[in-house]
Amino acid sequence: MKAKQVIVMRTDLRNSKGQKIRTGKLIAQGCHASLGALLKCFRKYTTSDETTVYNTEFGKDCVMEAWLNGVFTKVCVSVDSEEELLAIYESIPDQIPKALITDAGLTEFNGVPTITCFGVGPWVSEELDEYTGKLKLL
Repeated sequence: MKAKQVIVMRTDLRNSKGQKIRTGKLIAQGCHASLGALLKCFRKYTTSDETTVYNTEFGKDCVMEAWLNGVFTKVCVSVDSEEELLAIYESIPDQIPKALITDAGLTEFNGVPTITCFGVGPWVSEELDEYTGKLKLL
């Protein structure tokens, strides 16, 4: 089984001066999306001593096994607007792990919370291609 994770980034983002956002900011947002989607595969709970624990179990033939112990494929693609990003995000079924990222606006967006990207997967590559396969590589 081929598995991958896809990060979908907006390319229309501008800072408060009308300039494209910094590359480092874009990378940081993509990292948030990647980790956010991955953590959807984990169970989160708090122990009696108030320690937060993330846990997952998987068998040898599941998507997580294929991805974590395979080639760990990630693909970054782009969209041209928030509307396009949200339409794709909402079209992906809830059983596929996904995380929508909203930046707080503290450094780039003049205090305005801004949806920047989303991560989806790890999941079966062919199934993710149904939703993201026609998007341009970033």
